[in-house]
Formats: sequence, structure tokens, C-alpha cells
Amino acid sequence: MNDSEHVRPLAPATILPVSDESASNTRHNTLRRRKRMKCLICITVTSLILLTIVLTLVFTVFRVKDPTIKMNRVMVNGLDSVMGTGRVQLLGTNISMIVDVSVKNPNMASFKYSNTTTDIYYKGTVVGEAHGLPGKAKPHRTSRMNLTVDIMIDRILADPGLSREVSTSGLVNVWSYTRVGGKVKILVVKKHVTVKMNCTMAVNITAQAIQDVDCKNKIGF
Repeated sequence: MNDSEHVRPLAPATILPVSDESASNTRHNTLRRRKRMKCLICITVTSLILLTIVLTLVFTVFRVKDPTIKMNRVMVNGLDSVMGTGRVQLLGTNISMIVDVSVKNPNMASFKYSNTTTDIYYKGTVVGEAHGLPGKAKPHRTSRMNLTVDIMIDRILADPGLSREVSTSGLVNVWSYTRVGGKVKILVVKKHVTVKMNCTMAVNITAQAIQDVDCKNKIGF
């Protein structure tokens, strides 16, 4: 039997017709997926741009900067009450110091401070203290305040070296510690700041004035 007799022709392939409605649905689904993808990409890019802008503003324009404190002037009243003939003595009148302090706010929001304190020290002993009222320094402005410090003269006179110090130089060296605590809030960023200032100064007994004032600032959080 020949090989040709065992070979049978294959049946022709059946091609199913594709309806217009099915093709239309396929194209419609493809377009919808493309639109969704485009919307997702647009939302993602927009969100990234907004996040970048917000972070840039927070760390530049809206960044909370540290306020600064400055000692403008210190005046002393009642020094004549401690001057005797060749020695230091107490005549019964109180001595006070008027401290003129300014707080500079470099931020875009107000710096609100709740308490202000100033202490005067003589050889490590507190000889005077004052408390200021709450207030605020407006944005990019400087707020000034006057603090009256009543000096506890008995604590100064208790030092055995006071007379020698005055007779030698005519000066009484003291130092002050001023503390201003408050907060700055910009948008959702809130920062508590405590501005501290240490000043050394000399009280000129003869001239009844303050001289050689030297101050250093320190920021605490």
C-alpha cells in the first residue's frame, strides 16, 4: 500500500467572525485603562510637586528662627544711699536697677512669651530679682521692656571684701541673668524657645552709673 493512500487532507481552519460590538468594547476598555493611568500619573506628579513646595517653605520661609535678646541700657538709682565718708554704709534708702531689654523676633509669626525674669548676682549670691509681664514680639519686630530690679543691699554689704573693692577701684562688679521663655507657631509648626542672656557689668559708685557691660546670648528649647 502506497504512503499516498494513507495521507488524508486536513480540515480547513474555522475562522470565527468578530462582531463589531466586541471590538468596540475592547477599544473602550483600553481607552479607559489609559485614562486611568494618565489620571494616576497626574495625581502622583501633582502630589509630589505640592509636597516639595510645602517642604521648601517649611525649611526656608516658614522655618522657625531663634529670637534674640539684647540689653539696651542699665540704670541704677539710690547709689548715694550707700556712700559714707571713706567707707560704704547703708543709710536706709533702697537701691534699684532699671534694666532696658529688647526681644527681636525674626519670624513670620509672633513670638509670645509668658514670663521674663532678671536676676542680679554679686560674687555668686543673688542680690536682686525682677519678673516681667507676659507679652509678644510681632513678626519681624522688636519688643522692648523695662524691668525694675530691687537690690537687696544687705546681701552686698555682708561681703567683707566690699569696702576694699570700692576703695580700690570705685567699682562693684556684678552680673545679670535674664530669661525670656515663649513659643512661636507658624502654620502647624510650633516651637518653644527660651532666650537667655548673661551680662557682666561694673557699678561705678562715684559716677552712679553702669559701665563695661558685656552680654552673651544663649538659646534653649
